[in-house]
Amino acid sequence: MKPPDRSALYELAAGQEGYFTTRQAGSVGYSRPLLDHHVKSGRFTRARRGVYRLVEFPMGEHEDLVIAWLWSDRAGVFSHDTALALHNLSDALPAHLHMTLPATWRRRRLMVPGDVRTHFADVPAEERGWSGAVPVTTPLRTLRDCAAEHVPPDLLAQAVRDGIARGLFGRAEVRELGVDG
Repeated sequence: MKPPDRSALYELAAGQEGYFTTRQAGSVGYSRPLLDHHVKSGRFTRARRGVYRLVEFPMGEHEDLVIAWLWSDRAGVFSHDTALALHNLSDALPAHLHMTLPATWRRRRLMVPGDVRTHFADVPAEERGWSGAVPVTTPLRTLRDCAAEHVPPDLLAQAVRDGIARGLFGRAEVRELGVDG
């Protein structure tokens, strides 16, 4: 086992609003007992099973999203109502975090955090973007997902109007989805 590299851990966590996983820590020399030691000494906090935070790192805007994304082993992408909110499309205020996980994960026995609602599909790279430190479906993919999940028509219509007005997608693209605005 290599010795712990504090600067490598900090650099890794910096791109994730100060958070890191047990596996990521292990890749830079931090064993589980050493992680426990740092939690007990107050240098790290445990955010969720397998997810930690550097205490000296400034608070981020979307920490709940980062923690959920790290829970998914960075395989998930925020989608549906959550993506509407991240793109500022409509007045959607989702009660849960919606995340699309790879289709193959459907067969896994997952311990899904209570604040996360999972969807299973393969989201190609061209239908992904970033909102700060977390991946999110593109605006057009978000509309398609929301229409398929029967998001309330008024929110969907508002998202269409907002997206067209901001140039995020065009009327023709929206018509192809069969969504009205």
